[in-house]
Amino acid sequence: MPVDLYYLPPSIPCRAVMMLAKALGIHLNLKVVNILEGEHLKPEFLKINPQHTIPTINDNGLILWESRVIMGYFVEKYAKNDSLYPKDPQRRGNVDQKLYFDLGTLNQNLLKTYFPIILGQAESVDDKNLEALEKAFEVLDTFLEMSRFVAGDQLTIADFSIVATVSTADAFGFDIGRFDNVANWYRLCQKALANFGYEEINTNGAKMLGDMLKKRKAEMTIDLYYVPGSAPCRAVLLTAAAVGVELNKKMTDLMKGEHLKPEFLKMNPQHTIPTLDDDGFYLWESRAIMGYLVDKYAKNDSLFPKDPKSRALINQRLYFDHGTLYNAFAEYFYPTIFGNAPADPVKREKIDQALEFLDKFLEGQKYAAGKTLTIADLALAVTVSNFEVMNLDLSKFKNVVRWLATIESEAPKYEETNGAGAKAFKELVDSLKK
Repeated sequence: MPVDLYYLPPSIPCRAVMMLAKALGIHLNLKVVNILEGEHLKPEFLKINPQHTIPTINDNGLILWESRVIMGYFVEKYAKNDSLYPKDPQRRGNVDQKLYFDLGTLNQNLLKTYFPIILGQAESVDDKNLEALEKAFEVLDTFLEMSRFVAGDQLTIADFSIVATVSTADAFGFDIGRFDNVANWYRLCQKALANFGYEEINTNGAKMLGDMLKKRKAEMTIDLYYVPGSAPCRAVLLTAAAVGVELNKKMTDLMKGEHLKPEFLKMNPQHTIPTLDDDGFYLWESRAIMGYLVDKYAKNDSLFPKDPKSRALINQRLYFDHGTLYNAFAEYFYPTIFGNAPADPVKREKIDQALEFLDKFLEGQKYAAGKTLTIADLALAVTVSNFEVMNLDLSKFKNVVRWLATIESEAPKYEETNGAGAKAFKELVDSLKK
């Protein structure tokens, strides 16, 4: 008679049991219990297993749960020999030790690290949990210095259990390659279990969990701490629009010192805006953020090509914007806007020098760095639009004027991002003059 198995395909312990059953030739009558929908809490299941866990088996009236117990039982009842779970006390003790290590250390730390995100209980990995998981892998790596498999030189149920855990960590993006012995054993297990449903049972199940984690992360918002009128913030917003990424905009009132609060300083000790929080990854400096958004979220790399020559030219323009063009704007206008300082003619000349450089860069060029729109255009366009806000006459910089008109017409959502932001900046300037 077949053995009833109450299970869910992505479940780590269920996968271990199913692979072992296939290895032993046990026919399973599979009964899905969707724990995500609470089916394990229904009265009919609680009658079978009051602990309401999966996997649970019913073997002709014998009810068992806890995957490692089930695997031991399967070997003792159905296996032709005891190689997968030796009767010899020392060898069995070694297998049991590794099974308990999986349950109480390796698997437990994997669940603590990633499952709160999958279940919507956390938005990012807890550093302490990740550190504990890494230490667990270090211990496993040490075990595997002594033998081919986790409990000796022969395959045992400990390998079935632990490989289900390790393959899930792999699907979650945990870097197993850092642990040489684990990586070698992992490849060995994939070959050793190839005929026992490794791909269809284990790999596919692990992928389901990996996809759930990816989906959950994709659903999380990317926070941008910003001020609407800030030119660097507007450049980031332009890039997000071009990439198609939705940002959760969090207004940061610099006048009230919100950028100096402990919670902000924890993210960005330099206390500048814009600051990005992408699932616990903090980044500031607008041009770095722009490159990151393209690298991580764009469907292609046209805005920031990976080709070294193309990227170097874009980076050159970005550094020119930061260190020369935008710097010239800030050094001349900010003291007059925020400090009522008199205009400095020397600093005014630096603005013309910077714009002359840009005009030369654009001679015979449609874009600032190559033959397509890039983040260099977006960053520079925002800076140049600030000069317009301050009523600076740009007419003598004909290449700049021509190029800016192109960017205004081609950059996605230009008016609602940079246009609206420039207007907010102008309103701030006007209010400070009163």
